[in-house]
Amino acid sequence: MKNNKTVSLCMALCLGLSAAAALFAGCSGDRYSRTTGQYIDDKTLAYHVSSALHDDAEYKFSGVDVKSFRGNVQLSGFVATQEQKDRAGDIAKHIDGVRSVENNITVKSQLSQNP
Repeated sequence: MKNNKTVSLCMALCLGLSAAAALFAGCSGDRYSRTTGQYIDDKTLAYHVSSALHDDAEYKFSGVDVKSFRGNVQLSGFVATQEQKDRAGDIAKHIDGVRSVENNITVKSQLSQNP
């Protein structure tokens, strides 16, 4: 009887460990995806960058979109001048947690100059 309890306990323990291993393996990421924690960190980082852009006293940057992937921030959208584009990039670079900034903002005045 004692032997059956030991076998049952061992089987339950193995089953529990297998379930835990499967759960944790499902949360790991590779270089093309993110863990749940990284996703939340990126959403928070994008929010902080976006807030800093909107809080800028001179420009407000309402036409700029912010995305983040593993701490790398991408800015896109439209601004009126090259100075605004440069300022948006500088603001983003100085936010804690930003590893790099890809500034893909388009200057509207440059659009009208292209044929």
